[in-house]
Amino acid sequence: MRIVLLGAPGSGKGTQAQRLQAKYGVPQVSSGDLLRDSVARGTELGRKVKSVMDAGQLVSDDLVLGLIRERLGKPDAARGFILDGFPRNIDQANSLNALLKELGQPIDAVLLLDVRGETLVRRLAGRRTCLTCGTVYNVHSMPAGANTCSKDGAQLYQRPDDKEDVVAKRLEVYQTQTQPLIDHYSKLGQLRAVAGEGALEEVFERMEAAALAKPVPAGKVKVTTRKARSTAATKKAPVKKAATKKKASGKKAKARRRPTRKTAAKKSARRKSVKRVPKRRTKARRR
Repeated sequence: MRIVLLGAPGSGKGTQAQRLQAKYGVPQVSSGDLLRDSVARGTELGRKVKSVMDAGQLVSDDLVLGLIRERLGKPDAARGFILDGFPRNIDQANSLNALLKELGQPIDAVLLLDVRGETLVRRLAGRRTCLTCGTVYNVHSMPAGANTCSKDGAQLYQRPDDKEDVVAKRLEVYQTQTQPLIDHYSKLGQLRAVAGEGALEEVFERMEAAALAKPVPAGKVKVTTRKARSTAATKKAPVKKAATKKKASGKKAKARRRPTRKTAAKKSARRKSVKRVPKRRTKARRR
């Protein structure tokens, strides 16, 4: 199982990745975790990362790929991996593809957790984190008035980036960055969209089924995002109108032909009646 996870903040991809990891024994490889771990361990790559971060700059793709290469070289990644948080754009996707091809570990599937925008805002804006152990809760699933950690009793707080106005901006940035990736992996036949709403077990069953499914033919995947649904609806509309118009024109054509035949029959009858009248009058005169 070698998969890449795509999903907006709050879609639950981290939770589902942990479940897949526990069941199949493959590591969840998060680019953010790799960066923090390398800095904490003081590795050669970690020192480079730290110097970049201390300078207030973004860590280059080469450094991140170096960390991923290092992580996938460990024994527990021999059976597969779950990439979370990387790639984030087309350039990173191409660089990752080249790396995995070099390692002989190509991607089996790219799973996209599809969750409505209003659900994402509700999840993120309601999220609360323990000050000491970092356990995450949500006010919508907690008992009314509860504001402490059930593990250590510490105070819960709301992260600055979980405030509703910030969440909306985060989702907008995500949509802009990720849509090209969705299109990219869809064309390669690797994208599998998974409905991300519902009970955790139900979502996990969908994730598992998508991860183990057979490859989809390139360009044949159906993405269930709101943008894809609206685009599909727009494409279907003209076809329906054209069919209706065609049927209507056929009926009109038939309606025009029918009165023409009746008119011809009437004219023929009139001609016959006109011919008979003179013959009868001629005989009467001869007598």
